[in-house]
Amino acid sequence: MSDLPTRRSVLASTAAAALALPGARAASDGKLRAGLVGCGGRGTQAVTDLLTGNENVELVAMADIFEDKLEGSLRRLREGSGLRRYENITVQRGGKPKTMTLEDLAKDIPPRIQVAPENHFVGFEAFKKLVNSGVDIVMLCTPPGYRPMHFEAAIEAGKHVFTEKPVATDPVGCRRFMAAAKKAAEKKLSVVSGAQRHAHQEYIETVDKIKNGAIGEIRSLYSHYFSGPVFHAQARDPKWADMEWQHRNWYSFVWICGDQIVEQHYHNIDFINWVMGTHPVKVVATGGISWRKGNELYGNIYDHMASDFEYPGGIRYSSHCRQYPRGCTNDVSDLIVGAKGVSNGLDLATSKGINPYVQEHIDLLKSIRGTGPYLNQGMPVAEATMTAIMGRESAYSGIAITWDMIMNSQLDLMPKAFDYKLQMDPPALPEPGKYKFI
Repeated sequence: MSDLPTRRSVLASTAAAALALPGARAASDGKLRAGLVGCGGRGTQAVTDLLTGNENVELVAMADIFEDKLEGSLRRLREGSGLRRYENITVQRGGKPKTMTLEDLAKDIPPRIQVAPENHFVGFEAFKKLVNSGVDIVMLCTPPGYRPMHFEAAIEAGKHVFTEKPVATDPVGCRRFMAAAKKAAEKKLSVVSGAQRHAHQEYIETVDKIKNGAIGEIRSLYSHYFSGPVFHAQARDPKWADMEWQHRNWYSFVWICGDQIVEQHYHNIDFINWVMGTHPVKVVATGGISWRKGNELYGNIYDHMASDFEYPGGIRYSSHCRQYPRGCTNDVSDLIVGAKGVSNGLDLATSKGINPYVQEHIDLLKSIRGTGPYLNQGMPVAEATMTAIMGRESAYSGIAITWDMIMNSQLDLMPKAFDYKLQMDPPALPEPGKYKFI
């Protein structure tokens, strides 16, 4: 049995820290300074979300392993790309609610992109420079394979963190993240994840009602995440060695992406853990490839996976995800079956909040400034990540995996060296019966 911190122990240390350090979350009256690690589309939008939701914040530093990604992201932020999706959102400005027009947003957001040339950090060590550049908030938006080392560095440096989900691609990395999450609680550092359902008013209200018996005792649970492929590079530039190619085509490789169940279907799995108030005790899963074959573009991840999770008390959760080509059925949904009724996770709400991608950043800043509840979502997001990894490893290996097995697994997928010109062995597609669980 692993002796790593549980969610309960983290909450206990959080409470103790709150008593020992009253007011520790209160920031100065000046603007908070944010830095972005990972300048792809998700990171670029996360900065816009942060600045839309909060007026007294500036982006002052950016880091990426590719200069073209950093400069492209910075250009889009300065131009105000992506603002239209938040036209007419009501947020706080000057201490009062204000409904922001597109013109308001265009005046409000780009001027707070204050990234000086000396705060453009490029390379595999760029994240270390950013966390030590005087920022207050570190935003972690790289592909998830890097999340444990980046999160650990941010917490060691005493920074508040917004971390995209998932938080690792293997059990070793996930446990590393868990240990850093415990340290964040001890330091009273705020940690909010990109699991935006936790900031979505309809989900919050519905989950609360389910937990208070609205549909009776939970009997079974179901989720689908049927989508198209998320991302592929168009083609491999002959100048790119293996490591650069795998970064530029990152969604195709298990070590950096985690496979669909970890990187994308995470949202459903995290939601079911939230509803159940815990993680599963066992899983048996299956999966494979139907169309992702015959081309190095597709790497070594599956294109479909189905998992039968078992929660305490024998409650079963049927989880099914797939990424099939355009034109196939898409469906992202959940179903919670209770003794007195059913819910899709949204349908019991009577109120509706603002865009949850913005609300999660409002919640983060309230936690940092001490004007709202202290938030450290590190352990729940890590447990959901480990749950997804548990399902993947069962599908790859063909065996049942228990929570204790995954928590003690020695699987470590991260490369031991990082270099743009590094040659890497061609990744093998996992085959049940041949693939060995470690």
